[in-house]
Amino acid sequence: MGRVTTAFRAFFRSLFDASTATRVDEALRATGLPAERDQVPQPTPSQPSPVATEPVQIREQKPVQNGAITLLASLQRDARLVDFLQEDLSNYSNEQVGAAVRDIHRDSAQVLERFFAIRSVLKQEEGDKITVPAGFDAGRYRLTGKLNGAAPFQGTLQHHGWEVTKCELPAFTGSESAGKTIAPVEVEIL
Repeated sequence: MGRVTTAFRAFFRSLFDASTATRVDEALRATGLPAERDQVPQPTPSQPSPVATEPVQIREQKPVQNGAITLLASLQRDARLVDFLQEDLSNYSNEQVGAAVRDIHRDSAQVLERFFAIRSVLKQEEGDKITVPAGFDAGRYRLTGKLNGAAPFQGTLQHHGWEVTKCELPAFTGSESAGKTIAPVEVEIL
């Protein structure tokens, strides 16, 4: 095992385990390694003993949930979106699917508005003639069609784009295993 790997392992084990921190400290002071003990000057009676250090306080880290999972869990909880997308729709009529989609559409839109406040990038309507400015941000404009020369470009707006005006995902308060859960198992007790 390389020195860098050993150093990282020692650091993180010491950070989260007090007994490992003590052993690493002893090793660094050469009190736990006989071969090194002879190379490290020992305190003489005229030198004061090293001062004892305070025990390491370890803060317990709370489990986290990836923001994408948080969003999926919210869309499932509030709009049943994952249930709908995972369902085989071949046994349902178009009318049944359409009726279900209305509720899912409304509830999913409410989740997205609550977390992100999504707005149009441009205020113009699709089909309007617009000018793409020189120095435009390629992350905000996708150009299609006949591209010749340099910006500014004249074109027809095909899609006004979307952007978020906030990003406020709820804080995760569950366990580590629940961090990957989109929807918990539901059991009706009889």
